[in-house]
Amino acid sequence: YPRATPPRLRPPRCSAIRLGHCRASPFARLPRSACYASTTMGDETSTSASGSAQEPAAPAVQGAGSVKQQISNLVALSLRATVPEVDVEPIVEVCTGKFGDYQCNNAMGLWSKGKGSGTSFKNPNAIGQAIAKNLPACDVIESASVAGPGFVNIVLSKSWVAKRIQDMLVNGIKTWAPILPVKRVVLDFSSPNIAKEMHVGHLRSTIIGDTLARMFEFSNVEVLRRNHVGDWGTQFGMLIEFLFEKFPNWEELGSQAIGDLQVFYKASKQRFDEDAEFKDRAQQAVVRLQGGEEKYRAAWKKICEISRNEFDQVYKLLDVQLEEKGESFYNPYIPQVLEKLSSQGLIEESEGARVIFIQGHQIPLIVVKRDGGFNYASTDLAALWYRLNVEKAEWIIYVTDVGQQQHFDMFFKAARMAGWLPDPKEKKFPKTSHVGFGLVLGADGKRFRTRSTEVVRLGDLLDEAKSRSKSELLQRLTENGKIVDWTDEELEQTSKAVGYGAVKYADLKNNRLTNYTFSFDQMLSDKGNTAVYLQYAHARICSIIRKSNMDVEELKVSGNISLAHPDERVLGLYLIRYAEIVEEACTNLLPSVLCEYLYNLSEMFTRFYTNCQVVGSPEEPSRLLLCEATAVVMRQCFQLLGITPVYKL
Repeated sequence: YPRATPPRLRPPRCSAIRLGHCRASPFARLPRSACYASTTMGDETSTSASGSAQEPAAPAVQGAGSVKQQISNLVALSLRATVPEVDVEPIVEVCTGKFGDYQCNNAMGLWSKGKGSGTSFKNPNAIGQAIAKNLPACDVIESASVAGPGFVNIVLSKSWVAKRIQDMLVNGIKTWAPILPVKRVVLDFSSPNIAKEMHVGHLRSTIIGDTLARMFEFSNVEVLRRNHVGDWGTQFGMLIEFLFEKFPNWEELGSQAIGDLQVFYKASKQRFDEDAEFKDRAQQAVVRLQGGEEKYRAAWKKICEISRNEFDQVYKLLDVQLEEKGESFYNPYIPQVLEKLSSQGLIEESEGARVIFIQGHQIPLIVVKRDGGFNYASTDLAALWYRLNVEKAEWIIYVTDVGQQQHFDMFFKAARMAGWLPDPKEKKFPKTSHVGFGLVLGADGKRFRTRSTEVVRLGDLLDEAKSRSKSELLQRLTENGKIVDWTDEELEQTSKAVGYGAVKYADLKNNRLTNYTFSFDQMLSDKGNTAVYLQYAHARICSIIRKSNMDVEELKVSGNISLAHPDERVLGLYLIRYAEIVEEACTNLLPSVLCEYLYNLSEMFTRFYTNCQVVGSPEEPSRLLLCEATAVVMRQCFQLLGITPVYKL
């Protein structure tokens, strides 16, 4: 390690500090609007689009990608026939009204561009009529009509919708994966500090990052899940010196010498704050550690090992996979990266420190402190250089609290100044995004803590969720007399699935930029938009299928889906929109979009089941396949949210 001067302890990437606002993403916009509307999303992410590879348009392959992508491809062909002299991207929105299923909104824009240039069209409606007429004949579209100033309302063929659902049942839900214009993504999330316990503040970064990773992976994107742990800083000198002082024979005692790492950390911190002589020795210990002395390196490795083991227990409970590449991994790259930036004239001396002045910010980005030590910014620059040049990532996404917004804004701008990332307006890869999130609050509206004002340990919180879930399940099963049908193993596994899932969903269903109030009572309720309600909805569908005594696997091959009833069509249409929902959630880095879809799907199924008899009806085979398709899509939603589905409750 080339530096012997202690760097600043970085702020943890997990704990939310304050609520703020993020810049809108310039990635593909996927608004969800009613007919005649043209509203867009885009207040979600802090993004710096970057690099040299142009973001490709959706491939014009009928049958590939989401339904929205396929409709856009058909509209694109129509636009080329309608206005061959104009290069225009199709504007296709989802219709929520009675006029159609999708809507093309290009006519008004084309009219504005063409006015006064000798166009043969008399008004926007005429352009809309031409677009509708030029839509290629195919089995996807049943009809197209024009309303108002050229809005082209497109109705999908019921038989095509039914066939798309049946094909998914035969070939698997992966056939509904959206096509994204990116192949490799780095997701930097969770990232706790070594020697500190994971607490409720780490919850949001961990599960938001995991869900984003799962959605990209479902979309056939290679995801490098990175745990950028804080394993290199001043706290290690303090811990190592305290270890040497208390246990001269620590190597013989191993992990027993440290015991409870949190207790050990607090004791060493108290000594550091109160004893000036110990503080000096601790600072020298950092220098010796970074200088590579074997004794100090061995102690550092032992402390990291104990901390990792504690992290791994939490990750196992949450079913989260991560590859650790902490600050120490990137430390050797810092000198060469800073040398490159200096040779470009970007780093200047200022009040004894080395900094990069960023336009639009009153304070500079400090990359080398006055004492010569590296810091959070220098480590992040080295990590970004590595991710761009070694890992060849196209999109690097950082999941941290919104309080670190300014740091990432300055850091991304510095990278653009260096030529690593081009202007966001160019919409090129690679690109960087900061996924910010708000605070977890208690019932008092303040940061969620225990009664003794301590932060809530994440392991304890998950244990409490499982315990409460089990108690409520036992009570319900005892009251309805079904407890005899359950084994102890089933009770244990179901309690975990419901309890842990409730905690995750309560967080993920909210727009991540907002604060949310943590409440076991609300998240474990079986009413409203909760994971428990959704688990019951899924279990009920499974029960309907079991009670039919029909072989659903055989039906997938031999049966046919019919969407004759209006509620059958509504359900079928919403099912096939799954791919574009995942696409939208990935595009805008918003897991809440998927949660909203899952809850709406369960509501639509309830309406379908209320109005359309399944078991014992003439339409039973078809309707059982709709039940199975709904269950399959719900399970895939659960999987992307990191929730284990249950099949009986």
